[in-house]
Amino acid sequence: MRFTTQQTSRLGIGIDFGTSNSAAAVFDGEKITLIKLAAPDSVMPSANYIDRAFQSSIGQLAIEDYISGNRGRKVELSREILGEARSGAGGGESAMGGAGEGDTANVYGQAFDDSTLPGRLFRGTKRLLGNTTTDRTVVFEKTFRLVALVVPILVGIRKTIENTIGDKVKYACLGHPVNFEGIESGRNSIALERLGEAYGHAGISEQSFCPEPTAATISFLHNYPQSDDELVLTVDFGGGTLDFSVLRHDSSTFEVQATHGIALGGDRIDQTIFRELVFPLLGRGERWSRMIDGSQVDTLFPFGEFEEMLINWPISYMLNQNKYTTAVMQRMSESDPGAEKFRRLYDLIQQNYSYQVFEAIKEFKAQLSVEESALLDIPEIDIQVVVERWEFETMISDLLFEFEQGITEVLKKANCRPDDIDLVLRTGGSSLIPAVKEILDNQFRGKVVEHDPFTSVAAGLAIANYYQYAQSDLC
Repeated sequence: MRFTTQQTSRLGIGIDFGTSNSAAAVFDGEKITLIKLAAPDSVMPSANYIDRAFQSSIGQLAIEDYISGNRGRKVELSREILGEARSGAGGGESAMGGAGEGDTANVYGQAFDDSTLPGRLFRGTKRLLGNTTTDRTVVFEKTFRLVALVVPILVGIRKTIENTIGDKVKYACLGHPVNFEGIESGRNSIALERLGEAYGHAGISEQSFCPEPTAATISFLHNYPQSDDELVLTVDFGGGTLDFSVLRHDSSTFEVQATHGIALGGDRIDQTIFRELVFPLLGRGERWSRMIDGSQVDTLFPFGEFEEMLINWPISYMLNQNKYTTAVMQRMSESDPGAEKFRRLYDLIQQNYSYQVFEAIKEFKAQLSVEESALLDIPEIDIQVVVERWEFETMISDLLFEFEQGITEVLKKANCRPDDIDLVLRTGGSSLIPAVKEILDNQFRGKVVEHDPFTSVAAGLAIANYYQYAQSDLC
């Protein structure tokens, strides 16, 4: 579909609510202004923390509340009572002197009720919006819809925009991935419906939507107007998803040829680094010798039971239960070199350091983007590892292959070849990885341009809103 721009008299407002981070921008027809959502920074973590009084904090404050509330806290789970079941079948006294027909027994659910949990952290909730089987979760015995978990973040964004421009905000152009995460058919329409509802509850009643890679293309073309007819491939490699857009434009019109998206982002890369570099230093692969029923038993330590909670830091506090820490304390008491690894694991669990580990991984990854080697430095658990860039690229080789397949698929959808592409825009934090740059440079030599990795989408959404691009035109 082809269309031309139509100037309006009001500000253009764009909101990029991302899986990991969020950004927003306004456009007055000449100047793009990025909103300081996490002053002095423009990018804010997409996080919401709810305490037992059902008070919310968002952004970096939410993460800090979560970390401080769980540091050094022992987790003790109790079974949730679902109801009562009768054990008697007839009247009269039971043989054990009970109440006969009135005998009851509690029916328990899974052991997940953490009675001392100070609050719940929700980050990456956007990933769940396309879930067709459920739209609810329980928070401190109250049922919340997923939409309700997103709303406080969006309210915070709206209020910050209002404080910046000095006026009420009731409209915006809203970004979304090409494909929401999940495998269910219909997940995109359901996710957009829920996202629209969340924005409505947050006060954004007049909504238009735009795929994130298309928005990034719009912001580039605004900054660097082109007079020639060009075919542009945009690669938006963010924290949660990898999105592609192929768009044809001339001096006054443009047409979206194809879009494509997969659930591959910086979060998966960070988890891979955690598994490959950190897990071996926390005890993965070590053996465990102990006495069981009078016999000496020697096995691999069951590190697999810890892995998923370690690499998903918002739930890693759950490891601070006796059933996990007892095994770690037994293993770290042995007098062998492996004991030091389990002391690290114990410190990580006790002090809830998983978030700090991921922050160190992000810094390490950024350093590898500009240097041939980098130091992974995690002082909280006494880890320092120097890694060469080629070793890192070997770790993520499977993910890089997925990236290449994504390029092939979007070109196929657009019915074009690499040679047909005139310009490639590279945006999103993960697009800074040298191996990603190299793949694009090899396929599109001399055509690749880096474009505002963290804020290009928000800027493009504001421009699209200013010119009132219709949703059907952008998708």
